[in-house]
Amino acid sequence: MAKPPSSAAALGGGGGGGRGPAHHHRTRLLLLLLLAVAACASTAGFLLRGATLDPCDVDARGGSGSSAAVATARTGAVPGSPLEFMRSKLVLLVSHELSLSGGPLLLMELAFLLRQVDSQVVWITNQRSEETNDVTHSLEHKMLSHGVQVLPARGHEAIDTALKADLVVLNTAVAGKWLDAVLKDHVAQVLPKILWWIHEMRGHYFKLEYVKHLPLVAGAMIDSHTTAEYWKTRTHDRLKIQMPQTYVVHLGNSKELMEVAEDNVARRVLREHIRESLGVRSEDLVYAIINSVSRGKGQDLFLQAFYQSVQLIQQKKLKVPTVHAVVVGSDINAQTKFETQLREFVVKNGIQDRVHFVNKTLTVAPYLAAIDVLVQNSQARGECFGRITIEAMAFKLPVLGTAAGGTMEIVMDDSTGLLHPAGKEGVASLAENMVRLARHEADRVSMGKKGYDRVKEMFMEHHMAGRIAAVLKEVLQKSREHSHS
Repeated sequence: MAKPPSSAAALGGGGGGGRGPAHHHRTRLLLLLLLAVAACASTAGFLLRGATLDPCDVDARGGSGSSAAVATARTGAVPGSPLEFMRSKLVLLVSHELSLSGGPLLLMELAFLLRQVDSQVVWITNQRSEETNDVTHSLEHKMLSHGVQVLPARGHEAIDTALKADLVVLNTAVAGKWLDAVLKDHVAQVLPKILWWIHEMRGHYFKLEYVKHLPLVAGAMIDSHTTAEYWKTRTHDRLKIQMPQTYVVHLGNSKELMEVAEDNVARRVLREHIRESLGVRSEDLVYAIINSVSRGKGQDLFLQAFYQSVQLIQQKKLKVPTVHAVVVGSDINAQTKFETQLREFVVKNGIQDRVHFVNKTLTVAPYLAAIDVLVQNSQARGECFGRITIEAMAFKLPVLGTAAGGTMEIVMDDSTGLLHPAGKEGVASLAENMVRLARHEADRVSMGKKGYDRVKEMFMEHHMAGRIAAVLKEVLQKSREHSHS
């Protein structure tokens, strides 16, 4: 079993010359963010959740000792945490994969929240590649540095940990395959202490081989009411099984992201740097879509709407800032057919000087600081939740979102943003909303401020921790009652 490093090293102190800790912290924060952006610009980069994880694992001074010291400081007990009752509890987290997609990174966030109250946390990746790639290695290193133990998915150690654990969290529907494949005859013993955290909204995840044990677990945790209702209906109608007790837990922004969002100096520096790298002037208006490039995320319809908005502005001779569209989530090393089609559309319509493709990046905060409007254009049933939406709202950005999925539980139409229909029928509406925000700066400012207020009221890390804590208390109580029955 891979074990976390020792915590013998101590953080270095050192004051200095009239400049306080806040100044040095801000300087280091900016350096890390700018270095992360530079690294992603020159390599394949990573995928879209830098706001939830730090952009750098190594202390600025370098060396493994420094890194261990920083990790120790971050995983110390947090006074007053709603998860304090989890102290010393053994928690097994089972992820279907270890990647930079939303599901695994959310589970890592839960792992770190539990480590802050000194829970014993063990991580298992069910579908782990035999060849350790840079992403897997980096994420495992981050978990180890936070005191999370990493186990192979199969073997006696995995089974023993599942049997001894106070709580087992299965992450995503696909992780259900691990139960029969590994636990075999022990499945029935473990089911009463399983919390199943589900993020999927696509129909192909509704397979009995994945979720046949779902009715027997202690509970299911889902990111939005829309998704919870969809799962309830779909499992009943298609699979003829019942959902267990289901808890809806809206997500929250990390402290790291909020720190950047609320630092005016950091935002200004990042805004200037990113805009300069894109060739965008300070007075220009930038719409951005920040998601992995795929048809389900709607980049094609976003670009169509952007092109229509440019035409409307020109036809009506509107006096508005020069508008730009940024697509964050590209992959210059492995362009898909879909992305090729996006680029061909841009060239065909002569808007290549206004549309900018940005490679996949672990660090989204600099781009949120640089843009003026976020477009959340996920199609069909929409996003299960859509973390990037609340991250943008933290930066006081208005959000133009599809009226589908979790977006409707975050964005208040005509208050914190504007909603448009999913599908092709939503293109004209999105274009009109783009033009409206281009014409009315006061609307952009007002919506951004209301979105920020909504984040502070509902979508902070402590809100999420409190919601998760309420669920874990109930699941632990059910597990104890079952063991005594």
